[in-house]
Amino acid sequence: MTNKERYKHFCESEGCQLPLFMQHWWMESVCFGKSWDVALAYDNDCLVGAMPYLYGRKLGMTYIMQPQLTQFSGPFYCYPDGLTPSQRIDFENSTLRSLLAQVEVRRPSYVLIHCAPTVSNWLPFYWAGYSQTTRYTYRLNDISDPDKLFAAFDREKRQRKINRYSATTTVRFDMDPADFASLHARYWHSKGKRDLLSSSFIERVCRNAISRHQGVIASLHDDQQRLLAARFVAYDSMCAYALLSASDPSLHRSGHNEILIWRILQHLSGLCRSFDFEGSMDQGIEYFYRSFGAQQTPFFAISKNNSLFFSLLLKIKK
Repeated sequence: MTNKERYKHFCESEGCQLPLFMQHWWMESVCFGKSWDVALAYDNDCLVGAMPYLYGRKLGMTYIMQPQLTQFSGPFYCYPDGLTPSQRIDFENSTLRSLLAQVEVRRPSYVLIHCAPTVSNWLPFYWAGYSQTTRYTYRLNDISDPDKLFAAFDREKRQRKINRYSATTTVRFDMDPADFASLHARYWHSKGKRDLLSSSFIERVCRNAISRHQGVIASLHDDQQRLLAARFVAYDSMCAYALLSASDPSLHRSGHNEILIWRILQHLSGLCRSFDFEGSMDQGIEYFYRSFGAQQTPFFAISKNNSLFFSLLLKIKK
């Protein structure tokens, strides 16, 4: 049995609490047509750690990267009960060393791994020669009470716009993934830019998430039933992630994003605990998310470059 087969069995086992982005079906969806694998760590035949990753080859060099639309990819730890704080760190260190040893077997020229926000110990990466950059996302840590959420929104910039459009718009949750993918492509075309995600990729990920009851597409319509904007959100029992958005540039108005996000939060309040805006490092975008009362949440981007030539390729790509 391969690691991926073992991992699939683990992900589908009763009570498994793997984050959305690390689940087997998610990796299959976002890595379709590409190669991915998973490093697994065991203690007496008991799985104690996992780290899935996308890999490929370019000009004879192996690379490991973050899959598209995937905020983080590990590591995930299955902590034994009763650990002291010191024992917990020992456990993380030994488990992550085991996972990294499996990654290094591929002799990658370049590695980029985003850790989950729950990962605070990156020392084993450091000891293995990796570098770390802190990135930020923005989260509402408890969405169970919509009224409490709304009260924390910026009164002038968010509450007023939501109140303004509430009576003249409706939000539906039945948009077909193919229609959303088409809207997403038109949205970026209107900006004179190429959509970095193919329509087939968007449709596949959305359809797979919706079929598993782990995703929803919310669409905003005016009083003439014209489509104004839409958002795709994927979620597990712990957190929802606002992954994709698009709008009709000829009809889009300031306030449409606010009402759409508000209706999504109401819809998800009984399905998961938290909401992640998939925050940007862009100055303007980060304030937009923060104005909903979201908390700045750090996570680690871990990298290692073993090839000067690959460094040149990355600079050219940028």
